[in-house]
Amino acid sequence: MVKERGQKVIASNRKARHDWTILDTYEAGIQLVGTEVKSLRMGRASLVDAFAQVDDGEIWLHALHIPEYVAGTWTNHEVRRKRKLLLHKAEIERLIGKTKESGLSLVPLQMYFKDGYVKVEIALAKGKKSYDKRQDLAKRDANREIAKAHGRALKGRY
Repeated sequence: MVKERGQKVIASNRKARHDWTILDTYEAGIQLVGTEVKSLRMGRASLVDAFAQVDDGEIWLHALHIPEYVAGTWTNHEVRRKRKLLLHKAEIERLIGKTKESGLSLVPLQMYFKDGYVKVEIALAKGKKSYDKRQDLAKRDANREIAKAHGRALKGRY
């Protein structure tokens, strides 16, 4: 059997970058059962409401939605169960310290296959206020207008 190579994105949480200021990112493995992996191979998952939390020295991913496997039987998995994230002990301790001391949150950014294994990119993040979100939108619009004007100037159409 040929081993998979490369990276294939299953699901991404695009709204997370809008709602949170990303300070640091980590790549974690995730503990799954067989029907969950089969459902993920079909490209079906949602990170919209998902969050990570520290419980008893371990990091768990809550509210991740992986729909039931269509061809599964009575052994199918629960759709929104909590799943354990697999990280090195030093990374777990660092994340526990950061979340306790400074009130930061753990937010999943994307889920993907990497060389055949399911990985989750989690971020140490700080919540944005509404005025921060408006400033980001204004800055992005201004940069877009600058790029348009620059493109027109290069083409000779002022």
